[in-house]
Amino acid sequence: MPLTIPNILTLGRIAAIPVFVVVYLIQPSDSWLAAGIFLVVALTDWLDGFLARQMEVVSTFGAFLDPVADKLLVCTALVLLVSDDFVTGGVFLKSTFVISIIVIVGREVSVVALREWMAETGKRASLASSVLSKVKTFAQMTAIVLLLYGQPYAEVSTLVVGELLLYLATLLTIWSMILYLRIAWPSLTSSGDL
Repeated sequence: MPLTIPNILTLGRIAAIPVFVVVYLIQPSDSWLAAGIFLVVALTDWLDGFLARQMEVVSTFGAFLDPVADKLLVCTALVLLVSDDFVTGGVFLKSTFVISIIVIVGREVSVVALREWMAETGKRASLASSVLSKVKTFAQMTAIVLLLYGQPYAEVSTLVVGELLLYLATLLTIWSMILYLRIAWPSLTSSGDL
């Protein structure tokens, strides 16, 4: 494992997850600090990729660990949100909210497994992040920050805006998963791999 700045940032993102959880559990209904921690940690995802490209230190380890760190962070935040009575009591469509979180978590886990499968078949590059995935990630991360914060802002609660962005992220999640499956389908169904 090469200890480059981008890889250190990725490892730091994973190490920050328990801190984020503890801070959120201490004050779940007033979690501006947890929202801030999540935001800073989420921004390191962009920063580590940017630095890896700028410093020309892109590594196989980093390419594997970076998406895993992202999925761990997102899934942890979504589980905290769906288990928080303040959040689930404040959303308009509780069952849709819960289903959206299940869809996003399911997709995140599936994409990690799919990328690992494609890496085993030597075709991982064909599942590189697309513009759609980046838009989905932006909507998802913004939704999570707003839902974690959960306070009123002007006339509209951040919970409402976060909920709407989560539904948008869910639609983009389904769409991107379909695109990933279309790319991977020939490898998944080839007789030599089954």
